[in-house]
Amino acid sequence: MGSKQFQLNDIVEMKKQHPCGTNAWKIIRMGADIRIKCEGCQHSVMIPRNEFEKKMKKLLVQANPEQG
Repeated sequence: MGSKQFQLNDIVEMKKQHPCGTNAWKIIRMGADIRIKCEGCQHSVMIPRNEFEKKMKKLLVQANPEQG
């Protein structure tokens, strides 16, 4: 099983739905921990990278690559 590919500003779907009713999250910080922001209510949480990779279901919207 390959590792999941994601980058800053991608919108991902998590396995469990957020209490506000959506499971779409935007990646707003990456490092050893990853901070994600709920697309429904704008609540943000920081979780360890390995936990994030387990809980992430799929990539919904890929961030636009920088033009240059």
